[in-house]
Amino acid sequence: MVKQSLKITHLYPKEMNIYGDTGNVLVLTKRLEWRGIGAEVVKVGVGDDIPDDTDILVSGGGQDTGQIKVQNDLLKKSDSLHALADSGVAMIVICGTYQLFGKRFITHHEKEIKGIGIFDMETIASHDRLIGNIVTSSKWGSLVGYENHSGKTYLADGLEALGRVTKGAGNNGADKSEGAVRDNVFGSYLHGPILPKNPHLADELIKRALNRKYEQVELTDLDDTLAEKAALFASRRQR
Repeated sequence: MVKQSLKITHLYPKEMNIYGDTGNVLVLTKRLEWRGIGAEVVKVGVGDDIPDDTDILVSGGGQDTGQIKVQNDLLKKSDSLHALADSGVAMIVICGTYQLFGKRFITHHEKEIKGIGIFDMETIASHDRLIGNIVTSSKWGSLVGYENHSGKTYLADGLEALGRVTKGAGNNGADKSEGAVRDNVFGSYLHGPILPKNPHLADELIKRALNRKYEQVELTDLDDTLAEKAALFASRRQR
């Protein structure tokens, strides 16, 4: 019997990691290892190719300077990323990368930064900063995190939100939506990073990746007591 394994591609690990989103890669890796499933992590930076055999892709948030560094490179990777998304590769992209996975970002100076359009949405810079603890209700349970963004994201009709905000601002502070989901691609503003306090979402990504590669796979349960306590504590903190 061939041992199961997944290849995790960490996109822009240096440029888009200001909020410690690399912790999402660590969580995925450990939850695979704890189940006896192999995990290979490949770091892909500016100028590097994305492996065609990627099973899970992860990318985080960054400062505006980080987004400027990656935006042109991301456009060069657009065809590859669309092909992976269309083939069902599981992805989770956070904040800055999430914005660039949309169609465009409009800056304070009304300059348009083109995105790769995996998500049918746009982000418009505002003078308000949406910052603080956030709790979102989703299909996969409550999602707890920390948001810090001035861009306001608006989903097109038909694009599913990751969840609905019960505390915090979410995509734009107005319509209570947070994040987006298209096929197996998940986008969110939740830092913290998102997966350590929300292991159920980590397992959803793992399950989708395993089912794509090995067909129907059942995950063994893990003891998430500490993660659940951390999420509960964070959800009760003042914004």
